[in-house]
Amino acid sequence: MNIVFFEAEDIEAKILLDLYGDIDYDVVKHPLNAGNADKYKDVEIISCFLYSDLSKDVLKKLNKLKFIATRSRTFDHIDLEYCNQNGIVIANVPAYGGDTVAEHVFSLLLCLSRHIPQAAQRTREGDFSAQGLQGFDLNGKTMGIIGTGAIGMRTAAVAKAFGMNVLGYDISPRHLIAEASGLTYTSLEKLLSESDVISLHVSNYPQNRRLLSEKEFTLMKNGVVIINTSIGAAIDIKALLQAMTSGKVSAAGLDVLPDESAIHEDAEFLRESFSAKYDAETLLASHALLHHKNVIVTPHIAFYTKETIEGILRTTGSNIQSFQSGHHLNVVNKPAAPMQERKVV
Repeated sequence: MNIVFFEAEDIEAKILLDLYGDIDYDVVKHPLNAGNADKYKDVEIISCFLYSDLSKDVLKKLNKLKFIATRSRTFDHIDLEYCNQNGIVIANVPAYGGDTVAEHVFSLLLCLSRHIPQAAQRTREGDFSAQGLQGFDLNGKTMGIIGTGAIGMRTAAVAKAFGMNVLGYDISPRHLIAEASGLTYTSLEKLLSESDVISLHVSNYPQNRRLLSEKEFTLMKNGVVIINTSIGAAIDIKALLQAMTSGKVSAAGLDVLPDESAIHEDAEFLRESFSAKYDAETLLASHALLHHKNVIVTPHIAFYTKETIEGILRTTGSNIQSFQSGHHLNVVNKPAAPMQERKVV
């Protein structure tokens, strides 16, 4: 079968070579999109991350496609209805990066609590004064964790190691694991009102969109710190900017932003097709946060370590090999009987 790995950087290409050097596949750095889909019209298996366009308009150009191995937990970036109708099987990587993402949470938090970026820039310029750089201790503070899956629980354990009190909220609490991690479940309202730091660890489901909006920010302590390494849509970014302007939120560490793939497309901003797809006010708020002195934004790298990438590629390879042998591993959809070839329409 013809296999193409999209969005694969050099480190991923090397890992793939070490793991699957005997398999016939191609590796490309760019994402799949409408502009290059015709080049891959005969491909049978593709593996992408989150930035490829897997809409109906693109997928229908791949008229021999049988299997999509997304290298992510989420799969809402794929047109499930089209895949189901056309017999295209989709598999994901259900879990990865628990330790990795939890470590990034505290990388962001420590940079904010001790003003590390500002201090480093100041000394780089020859200024060794401490004025304006007074930080705060994590010990004794309360961290609220919204979403207590594997990553949320690991974050709780690290917070306890720093001497923090940990509150948790989840629609499906896991009390036994919570006890071992030192996390105490509570209502969302109490978590918001009592936490000094709030860290988001939610999945990309409709109920988690704008989970923190204007109402939720009004319930929070003055000076709260917000950390988000989960999904950009979980925070109403306009409400966050307003909360930072008022001082309700003192700092934010964001590894994700809503519509983050569009933020760099300034030249396209005024085009009608662009404005129809993205909310202009949200993009402007994201730009403002990018340049806010008390905000650190990283480019969706919380999971991005050598060890985690290797684990993702191992699972992806197993998904592909299982499909090739007639078995289903980590399949997330219910496709109809596969079609031999689809016409490009």
